[in-house]
Amino acid sequence: MSFLLASNIVLWIAVIGLALVNYALLRQVGVLFERVAPAGALMVNRTLEVGAQAPALEALTLSDERVSIGGVSSKSQLLFFMSPDCPVCNELMPALLSSARAEAAWVDVVLVSDGDQQDHAGYVARKGIPLPYVVSELVGKSYGVSKLPYAVLVDEQQRVASLGIVNSREHIDSLFEAKEQGVASIQDFMNKRTDASYVEVKS
Repeated sequence: MSFLLASNIVLWIAVIGLALVNYALLRQVGVLFERVAPAGALMVNRTLEVGAQAPALEALTLSDERVSIGGVSSKSQLLFFMSPDCPVCNELMPALLSSARAEAAWVDVVLVSDGDQQDHAGYVARKGIPLPYVVSELVGKSYGVSKLPYAVLVDEQQRVASLGIVNSREHIDSLFEAKEQGVASIQDFMNKRTDASYVEVKS
């Protein structure tokens, strides 16, 4: 009987110890989330900078409709540079279409690629893509695109609001958020907020 009592006491001590360890881990995870800034789209561009005037171009879509690229408009324009052969682009397409529908009130999304038009036409038909789709090497070069998938958000005044490599829905949303906050990127916003907090604490 004394052995059973002793084993129960040891078991309860172990349970309480595990509970304390789990509590400590939860606190550390919370601290980690506070310290780690959200990852936005990575800006890699030697041609354009945020705030610069966007190159204004005219192009034809696969459906032979003329579309203005980077021009002054009543709405912003998201240029999404992609390729049918890009696995990440294909995985991201449902999220991009969802974003296009959700943000349609203030932004127009245009897909941009280059290569053989027949291949792109087949891709659009297979995927059922309803967005304007431009096949133009000139547009990619004008916007300094070197890696895919890449996106450039142009505001209503023909200024580059945000840009960067996008690998997830969160990266797309970070471009919209950067424009709303008036910063070059989410990282820039977090750095400014951190600096402001540091100054406030120091003072």
